[in-house]
Amino acid sequence: MPGIGKNVVCEKAATSVDAFRMVTASRYYPQLMSLVGNVLRFLPAFVRMKQLIAEHYVGAVMICDARIYSGSLLSPNYGWICDELMGGGGLHTMGTYIVDLLTHLTGRRAEKVHGLLKTFVRQNAAIRGIRHVTSDDFCFFQMLMGGGVCSTVTLNFNMPGAFVHEVMVVGSAGRLVARGADLYGQKNSATQEELLLRDSLAVGAGLPEQRPQDVPLLYLKGMVYMVQALRQSFQGQGDRRTWDHTPVSMAASFEDGLYMQSVVDAIKRSSRSGEWEAVEVLTEEPDANQNLCEALQRNNL
Repeated sequence: MPGIGKNVVCEKAATSVDAFRMVTASRYYPQLMSLVGNVLRFLPAFVRMKQLIAEHYVGAVMICDARIYSGSLLSPNYGWICDELMGGGGLHTMGTYIVDLLTHLTGRRAEKVHGLLKTFVRQNAAIRGIRHVTSDDFCFFQMLMGGGVCSTVTLNFNMPGAFVHEVMVVGSAGRLVARGADLYGQKNSATQEELLLRDSLAVGAGLPEQRPQDVPLLYLKGMVYMVQALRQSFQGQGDRRTWDHTPVSMAASFEDGLYMQSVVDAIKRSSRSGEWEAVEVLTEEPDANQNLCEALQRNNL
């Protein structure tokens, strides 16, 4: 029937099973848009970083290092962000997109991971009594990626002060580092780093003046760039279901979303076992009752 199926741009899934179902549904309508909204991919700094890596600015990629320091992610009231089973926590909220970004930049996927998740703030003035936080507010993990690339990621959501977001790629010939929305680089032969790109998007030029205070400015800028790309993708199309792939070619697919969640699941397994864990991407939907039992056992309910 005509009109069945919609173009979809959505947030990451809460679980691997949800991500797998999204992939399965999207394959019924491959001509329609099915994208995961990782806005970091649309930031000019990371678009340029990917181009420079492809042009061998850093030579052969060896090491990736990312760190995010921020204040608490908890909302004033108890909600999904407080609960690991509901997709809360720093690893799922922001770490998922860092995993995707590093794979997007390098073209390498994580094969094995080792990680540690901690919840330092289990209760506060607004969350107390019988309720407590089970989602992580600190996470550190390592990834062994294809081609021998090693990555380290630190996520700390107990830091007062300015939001820190830094992604570095080190290769045999130099390094690239995105600090916030600006890109810097340094060749091995150079004595100091150079500014390669400074983000020119001002708050008044594309962002609402009364912007949400719980969303970092970097991610709001990425949202603006993504929406601009989506607009270009649909402009000039005779049918509202058709779209131009070129403006959104850097976007994450639902398959990428399943990969992101698979890495996150492996990091969580590693945190519980204390061992390196292989990244296993679902190829079929597991039994729902078994997943529920395992989740309840992990949270001692």
